[in-house]
Formats: sequence, C-alpha cells, structure tokens
Amino acid sequence: MDEAEVRRVCLQFPGAYEDFPFGPDASVFKVQASGGKAKMFALCWLGGSPLTISLKCEPELALQLRAAHSQINGAWHMNKKHWNSVRLDDGLDVDLVQDLVEDSYDLVVASLPRRDRESLMWKGLAGG
Repeated sequence: MDEAEVRRVCLQFPGAYEDFPFGPDASVFKVQASGGKAKMFALCWLGGSPLTISLKCEPELALQLRAAHSQINGAWHMNKKHWNSVRLDDGLDVDLVQDLVEDSYDLVVASLPRRDRESLMWKGLAGG
C-alpha cells in the first residue's frame, strides 16, 4: 500500500478529510460533520520507510492484532491502549488494512454527538 492508496482508503468515508497540523510529513485524516468538531481517525507518516499509519482500535482487539502481526504495534506518541501503528510494507493483507481503517473511522464517529452521526448518515458499528 502506498501513499495514494492510503489517501483513497481514508478519504472514502463521509465527512473525512486530510489535514497537516503537524507539518508536511504527517498526514492526518479527520472526520467532521457539518458544524461539528473534527476528530482524527488516522495518522500517516508520509515518505517513511516503511510507510506507517496509526489507527484507533478497541483495546482487546489491539492486543490480539499485535500478537498476530509483526507489522502492528502500539502507536508511537499516542495512547497505546487505543491506537495501533501499522507498517504498510509487504506482508499485511490490503483487505485487513482497509478493515482496520474502517474500524478506526467507526470508533471515532461512534464517539460523536448523535446529530453529527446522523448528519454523516453513519450506519453504526453493527450496521444499525
């Protein structure tokens, strides 16, 4: 997965946009409902070798993923209980990475006020 693919995957969600609050090498993907506060769901270190992305994750699942995949670790400079760092080099299935990005987006949107979730037409973590 390269930078263009990361952008495509992260920007496919309603209300998602890219920002650079930490400088040109840190692409931050946020979700914002109309009038609501923007919240980060992904952080990608552009130009890194290997390319990595930090994603929000349920704490128990985060531990399971770290145990199962050497490319997944606690995210640097973030709450490691809730954030994983995922190396996007060879070895991780692209479908898994896409699922992890979607899970991160869903966790962040779930924490938004109801009116914001509704304005995003979000279906919820369990599709409801």
